Amino acid sequence: MISRAIIPLLLLIVITDAFFHMRFLRHKPWWAQLLWWLPSIALGAWCVKLSLVKGFLGESQGEIELFLFTYCLFMVPKAIFAICSTLGRMFGNLNRMLHRPALQRRRRNYGNLIGLLAAVAAIYIIIYGSSAGFYDIKVRRVELSFSDLPKAFDGYRIVQFSDAHVGTLRGARQELLRQMVDSINAQRPDMIAFTGDMQNTQPQDIYPHLDLLAELKARDGIFSVLGNHDYADYVDCDEAVKVANCRETISLQKQLGWTVLLNEHRRVSRKNGSIVVAGMENDGEGRFPQLGDAAKTLSGTSPTDFTILLEHDPTSWRRKILPQTHAQLTLSGHTHGGQFSLFGWTPASLRYKEAAGLYEENGRWINVSVGVGALIPFRFGQKGEIVVITLKKK
Repeated sequence: MISRAIIPLLLLIVITDAFFHMRFLRHKPWWAQLLWWLPSIALGAWCVKLSLVKGFLGESQGEIELFLFTYCLFMVPKAIFAICSTLGRMFGNLNRMLHRPALQRRRRNYGNLIGLLAAVAAIYIIIYGSSAGFYDIKVRRVELSFSDLPKAFDGYRIVQFSDAHVGTLRGARQELLRQMVDSINAQRPDMIAFTGDMQNTQPQDIYPHLDLLAELKARDGIFSVLGNHDYADYVDCDEAVKVANCRETISLQKQLGWTVLLNEHRRVSRKNGSIVVAGMENDGEGRFPQLGDAAKTLSGTSPTDFTILLEHDPTSWRRKILPQTHAQLTLSGHTHGGQFSLFGWTPASLRYKEAAGLYEENGRWINVSVGVGALIPFRFGQKGEIVVITLKKK
C-alpha cells in the first residue's frame, strides 16, 4: 500500500521541511536544525520500511494505520502552513511590485497567520476523524415513489449497507459492527442489500465477525454483491490463490444465509405481484475489476419488471446500467463519500459524478451509500451510514 505512494510521501517531507529550513532555520545553530530534521528523517525511514511490505497490507495493517496517522498529524499541518505562507509572501511581493505605498509599509505576511489557524484546524480534523468520527453511524432515510411498482410492494422497506471493511474492525472496533447490526435489525427490513467490500484483502478478515453478521435478519432475505476488495486482488499471490480466496469469500456470505448475486437475479413475490432483485459483478474504471455483464444479469426478465439492481461501483450506472438495463433503482457504494466532507463538499466529487447520496436520471434512481467501515479508520463530516429506502406506489 505504502509502496504505491512512496515518492509523493517522501517528496512532501523533503519539500515541506526544506521550506521551513530556508525561511526559519538556516541561521539557527546546527543542533537546532538537526533537531528539526530528525523527526522527518525518522518518518521517511519508516515510510521506506513499510514500502517493502509485500502485498497491499501484508501483516502490517496496524502499523500502516499508525504510520498514516502519524504522517498526517506531522506533515499535513506543516504543508498547509507552508502553502499559506508562500502564497501570503507572493501576494505581498505582488503588491510592492504594483507600487502601492500603503501596502509597502505593511511587511507582515498574513499568510503565516492564516496558515497557523488552518494548521490547527487540520490537527483537530485528523485527531477527531481518526477517533470519534470513525465510530459515528447515522440512519439515512429515503422514500421513493414509482408508478410501475407493484401495489403489493407499496411501503416495501429495503435497508442498504455497504463497504463494511471488517478487516479494519478488529478488537474494540468491532463495536462499530455491533452498532451497525443493531441499527439494521431495528428497522425491521423487508430486505437487506449489501453492496460490496465486506473484507479488506482476504476472506480471513471475515471469520472473527461471522457470529455477529449472522444476526442480521430480513423478511425476504439478504442480497449481496462483491466489491473490488472482495475479489482478493489486493493480495500478492498466484492467480489460482486469488480465485480460491474469492470463492471462499462468496462461500462465507452464503454460510450466513445471504444470496450472493454474480451477474444474476432473483424474483421476490408478494401476493399477486413481484419485483426483480439483480446483482451485477463489480464494473469499475481504471484498475478496478470490470466484470459486470448487464445482459446476463437480467436475462429472462421483462422491461415491465420492477427491478432493483445492486452494483458496487457507481461509475457503471451511466456506462452500463442506464443504457443497457431497465433497472428503476440501483444501489451502489464504493466511494465512501471520500470519508471527508467540509461544508457539504467532498473530495470524492472530483472523481465521481455520483459520489454520495441519491441521484435521478429520467425517472431512474441510484443511491450511493458512503458505507459503514473503511480500509483506513478515518471519517470527518462524512458519517458511516445505513440507508433505509421505502418504496411507494405512485
